[in-house]
Amino acid sequence: MDKNEQDESAPLLQNEHTHSASSYSGDVQESGATQVTISPIGPDELPPPYTPSPESGVPMVTCRVCKSMIDITGKKEQHVVKCNNCNEATPIKNAPPGKKYVRCPCNCLLICKATSQRIACPRQNCKKIINLAQSPVTPPSSHVPGMCRIACGHCQRIFLFNTLNNALARCPHCRKVSTAGSEFARRRGFICLLLAMMFLTISLGVTIGTYKAAQKSGGMYVLYIGCFLVFAIFFIRSIYYFTMRVSTVEGTA
Repeated sequence: MDKNEQDESAPLLQNEHTHSASSYSGDVQESGATQVTISPIGPDELPPPYTPSPESGVPMVTCRVCKSMIDITGKKEQHVVKCNNCNEATPIKNAPPGKKYVRCPCNCLLICKATSQRIACPRQNCKKIINLAQSPVTPPSSHVPGMCRIACGHCQRIFLFNTLNNALARCPHCRKVSTAGSEFARRRGFICLLLAMMFLTISLGVTIGTYKAAQKSGGMYVLYIGCFLVFAIFFIRSIYYFTMRVSTVEGTA
């Protein structure tokens, strides 16, 4: 090991025998020693919860090796504490920035760089080379923008719907169509009503302006019927949107 790695091998618990002390261990390149692959200590092991003693209210933690109770009075500022029963160390605080805890199979608690892949146990009767397994990677969020839980306005059952689709929501349970919130249907209703009024104005203008020509050419009546038909379609469509059942947005999925 180089000088830095030797410095990292100093015990965290001072004045304790190496066999019972938590220690730093740097990255190693040695070969020939026994090798094992383990995972760094996860959040479920550090720090253990403080448990006041029923008799005196003394703060205690559970040893992660032998499960004995450890009195941490006056030791809350330390990172680890020693168990008086098994002489092993248990973390009571998160590892320092850029470091992580590792428990050797011999129960020695080590702390190493967060980027370390191989470390060596410093105990004379162990000296194992520890290959650190990769920490589980948090999967990317599967949340889809705009995806919400909708309570159907017809059957009141919950289903998922993307409110960014600019479409009406069809319930997968009752198969009926509703609007996810009143804003979408109201906006569409006003658009259809505006178009209906526009075609009504056009129809009346064309009818009044060409009624004399229509007496001579029967084809003008087809134009009148077409204009008033378009007006009727948009007007009925606006009523459809204004009277549509509204489904309630319960929250994001």
